[in-house]
Amino acid sequence: MFIMWSMKTFLSEVVESILEGANSLTNTICVLPSERAGIFLKQEFKKQIKTASFLPEILSVERFIERLSKLKKIDTLSLLFEFYSVYLQNNQMGKEDFDSFSQWAGVALQDFNELDCHLVSAPELFKNLKDIKRLEKWNLDIEQRASDVLENHFSFMERLGIYYQRFYEHLIKNKKGYQGLLYREAAKQVDTYIRENKSQKMVFIGFNALNKAEEQIICKFLERNMASVFWDSDNYYMNTTREAGHFLRKYKKEWTYFQNYPFQSIHNNFVKEKSIHQISASKNIFQIKAVGELLSKKNHLENTALVLADESLLPLTLNSLPENVKKLNITMGYLLKDMPIAGFFEALFQLYLNQEKLNKTTKNEFYYKDIQGLLSHPFLYRLLGTTVNIERLNEILVENNQVFISFIKICEWLPEQKEGGLFVELFNSSKNVSKFIFNSCQLMAANKNNFEGFEKECLYRYYNLFLQLENLNSDFNHIKSIKTLYGIYKQLISVEKLSFQGEPLSGLQVMGMLETRGIDFETVIITSMNEGILPAGKKGNSFIPFDVKKAYGLPTYQEKDAIYSYHFYRLIQRAKQVYLFYNTETDSYGSGEKSRFLTQLDIDDLQIVHKNSSAPVVSERQKPLKIEKTPEVIAHLKKIAESGFSPSALSTYVLDPIQYYKRYVLNIQDLDSIEETVDASTMGNVVHDVLDAFYKPLIGSFVKEEDIRQMISKTVQMTRYYFMKHYKNGDFESGKNNLILKVVENFVLNFLNLELQLLKRGAQLKILGVEIAINVPFQIEGFDFPIQIKGKVDRIDELDGVVRVIDYKTGMVEKNQLKISKFEKITEDYKYTKAMQVMLYTFLYTQQNRDMFKNSLEAGIFSFRNMKSGFIKMNFSEERSGCDTVITEERVSEFMKTIKGMLSEIFDVNTPFIENNSLPFKQDLWKL
Repeated sequence: MFIMWSMKTFLSEVVESILEGANSLTNTICVLPSERAGIFLKQEFKKQIKTASFLPEILSVERFIERLSKLKKIDTLSLLFEFYSVYLQNNQMGKEDFDSFSQWAGVALQDFNELDCHLVSAPELFKNLKDIKRLEKWNLDIEQRASDVLENHFSFMERLGIYYQRFYEHLIKNKKGYQGLLYREAAKQVDTYIRENKSQKMVFIGFNALNKAEEQIICKFLERNMASVFWDSDNYYMNTTREAGHFLRKYKKEWTYFQNYPFQSIHNNFVKEKSIHQISASKNIFQIKAVGELLSKKNHLENTALVLADESLLPLTLNSLPENVKKLNITMGYLLKDMPIAGFFEALFQLYLNQEKLNKTTKNEFYYKDIQGLLSHPFLYRLLGTTVNIERLNEILVENNQVFISFIKICEWLPEQKEGGLFVELFNSSKNVSKFIFNSCQLMAANKNNFEGFEKECLYRYYNLFLQLENLNSDFNHIKSIKTLYGIYKQLISVEKLSFQGEPLSGLQVMGMLETRGIDFETVIITSMNEGILPAGKKGNSFIPFDVKKAYGLPTYQEKDAIYSYHFYRLIQRAKQVYLFYNTETDSYGSGEKSRFLTQLDIDDLQIVHKNSSAPVVSERQKPLKIEKTPEVIAHLKKIAESGFSPSALSTYVLDPIQYYKRYVLNIQDLDSIEETVDASTMGNVVHDVLDAFYKPLIGSFVKEEDIRQMISKTVQMTRYYFMKHYKNGDFESGKNNLILKVVENFVLNFLNLELQLLKRGAQLKILGVEIAINVPFQIEGFDFPIQIKGKVDRIDELDGVVRVIDYKTGMVEKNQLKISKFEKITEDYKYTKAMQVMLYTFLYTQQNRDMFKNSLEAGIFSFRNMKSGFIKMNFSEERSGCDTVITEERVSEFMKTIKGMLSEIFDVNTPFIENNSLPFKQDLWKL
């Protein structure tokens, strides 16, 4: 049963207690888990002190430990460089380069940090670890030896202890260190500090999971009556076996001090009245949108915390906040990898990484897509503006079909850019890491006036990052290649953050879970309450096995779960309104399983409201696009009629009138692009040109077997010749393009072999024409303007007295696509457009050669992907298995009535162009 109450924060209770028991605050030092908690504590002192007074000194635990240790904490990047120097000095054989070293060094440094924080005897641990590995390696069967990989692993584990000891000594000598080293040294120095500062009063506030060094330090202050400790706990988890109270119960039971003194600050706030809502949402974006909707309904946000359990959702959250959020304080940092400028440097790195991968470094050539990706990035465009005609450079790449472009060519194509200029030098740093870093810094410095506000802060943060890389590499010279630099860069932007500046005591507080330590809010909103996020689960890399960690008292995932459990329950124990969001979808951003913490709340006797937040589903039938035929459209159609309607144009109209309108009326063309991989149209052009070159000299004569054999002997040569013609500057000597070249060669050879077999059987084959372009007038009753039908017939021949109109298709064509008994189907089903094209070619040819109807006439297609079917003929039979392939004048005339109806519809002002929404897919049929 809930109890009515008014909220009193943990820090306000602490300040009351301090003020009641202290004669003077001058010698008091308050130590808290975070800087953020210190700011709120200072505000509480200001509220409660009624007279002029000095405030106590307020420190975060990290600053206090740095003071005790008398060492300076160094950043992660500097630490990595220092560690590599020690590694090189203590590894005389098999030295790894910096790139390979950095892949495992981060894990090793985390392990070193844990060892020192928990005051573990490193020599003893590494000795035992070495013995464990030797036992794993041991085998009675001397014939079975460990693989090289295992041998290297065992050797590495033995050396890891040496690296730790030498690195520790190196850092101590230089009076600096990582966090764990500072803790170990602080534990050593605490007795000296106490002797020198006997008058000080230490107050430790809001701690929970202490490492061994912190335990030892606090206990020593307590033993000398120089300190007091204020815990923030609740009976809800302290007097039960819940994991949230694991650490506090341990300290209360094991610390000698609490056998004689009370364990302060155990409350009963959790059972007091509060409104708890569990809200499920499908996918993270709807989760954050639901949070935005919730905030939009709140008038006062002064005592509200939005806690992101998954901090990667910060960019999405900032873009989803409602307009009523006027003041905002963000306590977590914005990851560098999420900044817009990250895309530019990713493109710049890929320019050189792909150059190395494709073995183009020696020639200093670049892959065209990498150049286009770099040139199209807004960061570069803002800097260059109109000084570099980027569009023209792209046009030149397309015109020359340059897949790889050299630095020399870039300089030639951009004469307005002098060598040594910022833009040109972007492409001239492949072998010099220092130059790459310097050019990047220069580029950002030159661009600073083109950005404002947040974007400018991002630019400045990246500028400092590259300056730091430049300074460290100047001092250590560890980075030898762009690849190594990229590896370090990727590690840094994944952890380094841009800190926000704001007023910490007003407005909505957007926080990570760790920033909430020691602070209370009336309204708490927590997102991503999913297993694997809160708690984080068994994630974490380490060289130290789980059982060894347990034996030495090092934290495992079990202790980390207890830590997050405490943070969660402590955060909501005083809150009046609690909103807990979780993602229900199983995807790369979450398991879809709600957190065990939510399940525990369901099990307990708490009043919880369950809700589901989902995106509104709007069902709306999409109306097909409709374009009316205005006088301007009709005038343009008449111009098309004057120049001629082609079979492919009419095929496009059958498929989708709107596509026809866009392509032929509006004249919207496909953007030209670099043809990196040979496309279908190029394949078709090569096949047509090769066969045209082979058969053109034989026009008017009968083909002999020897003619075909000569063609076969020249196929490879001719195919390559026309490939070079149509695939300008392309590389077809290797890779996929070489396979396509072989496919085209096989297309031609299969066709010629089919012809040869025909002649061997005694057939008489006469070539009447190849690649015949025909344009004939076409009359339609009631039309007072000229109409032309045009097309190019691939081949006309005569086989054993039967004239054949032939169309080549490099795509797949089936026999059923040319079987049609009623020509009306042509306008109803795109399937029959190939039959329409063949009949139009027949119409064009017979218009110029009326005598053709006196002989037997057939028309059809050679499908190079279906050569086993041979010449696929037009079939007019109504029977399922029937065969009627002869083309008569009456059939051509009947077919053209259908074409007249189609053209009449195209010019009918009362029949608009209407989009065909029944297509399973869209395609650009004018390419066919």
